[in-house]
Amino acid sequence: MASSSLKPDLRESLNPTVDWSRVAYLVALSRAIDTLEETRLVPQKKIFYQFSARGHDMAQVLLGCRLDDPVDAVCGYYRSRPLLLSLGVDAADAVGSAMGLAGGYSDGRDIGVVFNYPNRRGASALPMSGGVGAQFTPAAGWAQAIEYHRTVLRDATYERGIAVVLGGDGSVASNGFWAALTIATTQTLPMLFYIEDNGFGISVPSRFQTPGGDIAANLKSWPGLAIFAGDGTEPAEAALLIDRAVTHVRNKRAPALLRLTVPRLQGHSFQDNQAYKAPETVASEWARDPLPKLRSYLVPALLDEEEWTATQDRAQAEAEAALARAEARGAADPGTILRNVFFEEGALQIEGGQWAKGYTPPPMTDVPRPEGARINMVTAIRRTLDHELSMNPRMVLFGEDIGPKGGVHAVTLGLQEKFGVGRVFDTSLSEEGIVGRAVGMALAGLMPVPEIQFRKYAEPATEQINDCGTMRWRTNNRFAAPMVLRVPGGFLKCGDPWHSQTNEVAFVHNPGWKVAVPSNAEDAVGLLRTALRGNDPVLFFEHRAMLNMAWARRAYPGDDYALPFGRARTTVSGDAITIVTWGAMVPRCEEAARDQSADVIDLRTLMPWDREAVLASVRRTRRCLIVHEDLKTAGFGAEIAAVVADEAFLDLDAPIARVTMPDIPSPHNPALFDATLPSVARIRRRIDALVRF
Repeated sequence: MASSSLKPDLRESLNPTVDWSRVAYLVALSRAIDTLEETRLVPQKKIFYQFSARGHDMAQVLLGCRLDDPVDAVCGYYRSRPLLLSLGVDAADAVGSAMGLAGGYSDGRDIGVVFNYPNRRGASALPMSGGVGAQFTPAAGWAQAIEYHRTVLRDATYERGIAVVLGGDGSVASNGFWAALTIATTQTLPMLFYIEDNGFGISVPSRFQTPGGDIAANLKSWPGLAIFAGDGTEPAEAALLIDRAVTHVRNKRAPALLRLTVPRLQGHSFQDNQAYKAPETVASEWARDPLPKLRSYLVPALLDEEEWTATQDRAQAEAEAALARAEARGAADPGTILRNVFFEEGALQIEGGQWAKGYTPPPMTDVPRPEGARINMVTAIRRTLDHELSMNPRMVLFGEDIGPKGGVHAVTLGLQEKFGVGRVFDTSLSEEGIVGRAVGMALAGLMPVPEIQFRKYAEPATEQINDCGTMRWRTNNRFAAPMVLRVPGGFLKCGDPWHSQTNEVAFVHNPGWKVAVPSNAEDAVGLLRTALRGNDPVLFFEHRAMLNMAWARRAYPGDDYALPFGRARTTVSGDAITIVTWGAMVPRCEEAARDQSADVIDLRTLMPWDREAVLASVRRTRRCLIVHEDLKTAGFGAEIAAVVADEAFLDLDAPIARVTMPDIPSPHNPALFDATLPSVARIRRRIDALVRF
């Protein structure tokens, strides 16, 4: 570009904070990739999911160019490729990921529009989800982690950092949006909600998502939220609004919402023919195409015609070169597909978790050193949390009522008073917000310990739980979000459908989650400490009946005691039958087997579970009974039975048997409840029958 050819008066009218030449190139590159996919790769069946960003692209690029702080992070959605390009993503990764080829965002494990980008030079793109609205609460968690690093850990490198989340007009109807909005405004977090309103959620007009179709107008009276709104197709207006919104969040350390209206110039996806749009609607959208407007804004003020054309040609050439580089990679080796479900020694994720920030676990031992009187499980868990909080400044506890109240089961009693509201704090009543926030905090290098009050209440967080567990695998170890999710559940003095559910198998069926189900205070200490110092998401199930049960009391095993996952304990030894159980059923099985020569195996963890210990016992006793509190059909006992049948069938002298709850919710009346819960008498009858078989 020859500076002598520029017109100073026109140059001075351009926003000087923007590298407009780079913006022009990146928009052109995004368009070139869209065209390449639509005209060649989709028809050739090399891409199965294609989402054009035409119309959204210019404003996204302007936004991405403003995210220059290394601790910035952005969480986008399936139409966010222009933003990714502006952050520095290699075009070959963008094209190759869409084709499911090796390398890129996921090594072909996830669809190519589900982005992630660990970025050491600037803003990272947090792993997005395939579910609309799931991006909001992790972004809020990242924003809260920024403030934690800044104010609690006193790390000056976080002084300017912000979190940005992108969403369309359809996403503002989601639970995640409202949960994140509540978190950001009640906690005064540096978070920008960037809403691209193209008027449609696939085919549904905005008025079905938001009364009046304008989320910015509806939120003008929301306390603690700055509102910015305008046209995302006008270069000067979009640049100014993005600058103001980002500057507000950076300088005020407070949230803002920016709503930009943009046209969606193609269908929701390639397969969408937009038949639901009237021809005049389509024409009006194309009349608002930001690319011609960008050209008019820059030519001749900054670029002449030849330079504009050269920019387009350079972008087109890069798209073709990117395709060639991507195709040269080929598909990933199918032999690697089982890797990175969990952390593998020597293969640390690029971003996320305290280990990626340099944390090294202190020395641990699996040999207990009992001290003092026997304590209940409540005290054991509390003492472990207390000690680990004192040892690890990256650890934070949060959930509903865990602060001054100390939790509905008193497990966190006194911890906020000791460690402060920055490290132990209450949350709004939103399980999606609790777990989603934990995901973002984990990605930012903290060790979050969220609590869900009762097992049944985890259902609204199902999507976040799934996304967290699959993150390491679906990003091919680029990201991970280790946390310890504490969930009390099971019966207490009686049952009911809302507080007494166990259903541990649902968590086992979420890839990437380890699941601990301690039956006593000593095991609770050991498993919890391992989880808190580990590098994977852990579901820590605290059975309500065991929290204060006399049988479950043990002496505190020491501050260094840690139990490896996947190691069962044989609590009673014998030769006539193997009884496999966990949680509140362990003492019942011990009592039921008192008059028989039985191995009673407490699994202690369900993911992983100790197959070897169970199989070795069954091969010796030649009988197997599985006892659990959950429902029979598709309960975890069915998995154990299947493994025993597959691998020890010829060693059996009797059928594999189970004693469980029937396939009904937990009844409330004590008489009804006692009739359905596995009792000592029911377990004993089945033991006797199998031994006599």
